[in-house]
Amino acid sequence: MTTLKIHDLETAPEASKPFLEQSQKTNGMIPGLHGVLAGAPGLLEGYQNLHKLFMDSSFDKDELTVVWQTINVEHECHYCVPAHTAIANMMKVDNSITESLRNETPLENSKLEALRTFTLSMVRNRGNVSQQDLQAFYDAGYGERQVLEVILGLSQKVISNYTNHIANTPIDAPFEKFTWKK
Repeated sequence: MTTLKIHDLETAPEASKPFLEQSQKTNGMIPGLHGVLAGAPGLLEGYQNLHKLFMDSSFDKDELTVVWQTINVEHECHYCVPAHTAIANMMKVDNSITESLRNETPLENSKLEALRTFTLSMVRNRGNVSQQDLQAFYDAGYGERQVLEVILGLSQKVISNYTNHIANTPIDAPFEKFTWKK
């Protein structure tokens, strides 16, 4: 049962309509999450802007997936884990990466595992990571920019994960085959 309205182009506030139209154009549909976010036009706009900014970060497709899914799984987001599994498939991310993230098992690639571990530390410690965690991240080949970009990705995921928890957003049909439970 949803607890927040899922808007479409007819029911959305006027200020949200251009963002829903962009979602429709980009995704071939209006994802349920976007329909919920439309209830607060600034939130939908902010989410879409953060998504674009994170996509344009220094992270490659595998690294984007690691940050997104690590946060989604830690936050136990019933909607975002399947959605980002589908996105990872579209981005041609290796299935072994996606499955490790969904199952919370270490990644085979040590640099990606360092990213997963650091992202998890950021979430669990609310940004209060230890010097040891930070140094391990740097030793894996990441720098200050990537520390800040993890925060960017986390900002995007807080919006979506928290919204989905409150709204109990139904999983969109294209993502149903990737349903996930912790």
